[in-house]
Amino acid sequence: MSVTENLAAIRDRIATAALRASRNSEEIALMAVSKTHPPELIREAYAAGQKLFGENRVQEFSVKAPLLADLTEAGYHMIGHLQTNKSAKAVEFFAAIDSIDSVKLADKLNAAAHELNKTLDVLIEINVGGEAAKTGISAESEELENLLQSAPRLETVKFRGLMTVPPFTEDPEGARSYFRKLRELRDTIAARKLPGIRMDVLSMGMSHDFEVAIEEGSTCVRVGTAIFGERKKN
Repeated sequence: MSVTENLAAIRDRIATAALRASRNSEEIALMAVSKTHPPELIREAYAAGQKLFGENRVQEFSVKAPLLADLTEAGYHMIGHLQTNKSAKAVEFFAAIDSIDSVKLADKLNAAAHELNKTLDVLIEINVGGEAAKTGISAESEELENLLQSAPRLETVKFRGLMTVPPFTEDPEGARSYFRKLRELRDTIAARKLPGIRMDVLSMGMSHDFEVAIEEGSTCVRVGTAIFGERKKN
């Protein structure tokens, strides 16, 4: 199937999952994860109405970005782990960083965004499974609280919500408890009404398990393989 056909199928599945959960499918953003895929496929997705894209590596996207400059309605989010020494470059190329995991990184992004006179939306990445091999911070960590408390002084960085990648299980149902945990954390933070903190976005669910994520409250699903096919080997 083509990228266009795949997108149509994914949108149908999002609508069905939303209906099952008594939700409005228009509240759920579809992010096409275009990492490792060439500009031609991004263009095909864009032509089919896809406007939101996710990339994992600053260096990779810095090469692709000039080739996609004419896609004026496209928005690109950094969803992979971001090293602090690449923060300035990331701010230059991305509209949002969905993988904040430290105050140090938030400070670097704030300074870079200020330098470029732009505002940067960010999500805090939570490691819901406590997996050592994955990035993100623990829901119970002091670093999370420090990030939340740092928001008022970060003038150009705007906290919009949370993101996670749960432990992989063959059965998508295995991810449900992790998605629920993130939603409950989001609700707890939102109820505190902290200055400079909005919790509108719950980015969770990928090709394998996005329907379960929608049932648990996801507002943004990140789908790559189911749209573009298997990723190109580096």
